[in-house]
Parts: sequence; C-alpha cells; structure tokens
Amino acid sequence: MTDSVSSGLRFGRIAAMLPVVDMARACDFYIGAFGFRKTFENGDPVGFMILKRDSAELHLTLQPGHKAAPFNVAHMMVEDIDAVHAIVRSRGLRIVKGLRDKDYGLRAFVFEDPDGNRIDVGEPLRG
Repeated sequence: MTDSVSSGLRFGRIAAMLPVVDMARACDFYIGAFGFRKTFENGDPVGFMILKRDSAELHLTLQPGHKAAPFNVAHMMVEDIDAVHAIVRSRGLRIVKGLRDKDYGLRAFVFEDPDGNRIDVGEPLRG
C-alpha cells in the first residue's frame, strides 16, 4: 500500500548505528579487520564515531552499559565473502550462523563483533 504523501519521498544513505562498550577497541576492530577509515568523531572522551569503507558506513556510539541484542543489528553486503569469513575466524569472533548458500540468492553468515553486535554478511550468489 502506498501513501500518497510518501510517493514523492526519496531516501539517501541510511547507516547502521552500533552501540559499543569500548570505543577504541571497536574502532581498532573495524579499521584493522575490514579496512574502514575514521571520518568523524565527537566528544571527549569520544562518544560517537563514523567509519567508512567503499559505500559502507558504520556509526559507533559509546554505550557503557550495552548488552548485545539476540538478533542481527546490521547487514553488510560484500564482495568476497569467503575472505570476510576468514578474517572473522582469524580474529576468534563468534560465528552465530555458519557460511552457507541461501535459497534467497545470497551466500551468507552471521558473526558477533567484539561488543556482541550481530552482523549479517551476504554476497549475491553467482549465476
């Protein structure tokens, strides 16, 4: 159902906001593991940070009492999912759902980052 008011709307970037207990650890993980770069930070101590890589953007927010949700909080589309999976394994992170080809056209897996945030990673299956 389309609302007549929304028919003219356009959306731009939407970025995942990840709560973290330790900003430096989270920043080091996403930069060191996946090659993101820091493009913005705010606060002293830093309470908010933006990381970017290619078309991806992550917003980290310092939440000292953060308790991880028992569901996926972000979905990352990548090229070379096997390399991403190998990086996650080499860092000793928990893999929640193993790497598999899905009937909906993705090769995918789910892992927990160092703060327990569940990240669903996918790559379109080739023809």
